[in-house]
Amino acid sequence: MATLSRRPGPTSAKRAEIELRVLEATEALLGEGASYTDLGIERIATRAGISRTAFYFYFHDKRELLMRLTEDVAELLYAEADAWWSGAGDGPAELDSALRKVIALYREHGVLLRAVVEAAAVDDAVAGFWRALVGRFVEASRRRIAAEQAARRIGPLPAEEVAFALSWMTERACYQRLAQDRDLDDEAFTAGLVRIWTGALYGRT
Repeated sequence: MATLSRRPGPTSAKRAEIELRVLEATEALLGEGASYTDLGIERIATRAGISRTAFYFYFHDKRELLMRLTEDVAELLYAEADAWWSGAGDGPAELDSALRKVIALYREHGVLLRAVVEAAAVDDAVAGFWRALVGRFVEASRRRIAAEQAARRIGPLPAEEVAFALSWMTERACYQRLAQDRDLDDEAFTAGLVRIWTGALYGRT
């Protein structure tokens, strides 16, 4: 599993170590089949090796915990996608590579990302948080599409609208694959999404 890095800040090494244990314990419990809705603070704290009281010293509530953990995974996803967003070489090849890594990471951290999407359906704060995270993908994709157009490597497209549609299509496809527990071949699923992106942007199928 890819390592979830902690964001730098004024926290002590001890605090950072305990926060990381709590975050990793939560993802582990979700991976073992616990639902986010039914997952209690006591169970998370016990798995992390701390008391319930100590949990509340580091996290306001379970919502904050979920969003903090999701932010860490999002940073991993952004890092992989940046190979295309910030690239200036072979656009289709960079896009192919970036998408494959993003989809693999989504699959790896699927239990967490499924939990945040489902929490977003009933919690306005989580919904806004998730839309903002995906919005970063949309905006970065819009910028690369605009750059490709300026360099005349792709034809005229409504960059913002296409970036929005492709980014949310990918999010929905990855989520529904997990939510429906569909036995789809990894390579075929990934190749299909890559073809949709490259076809829409570069005219390649």
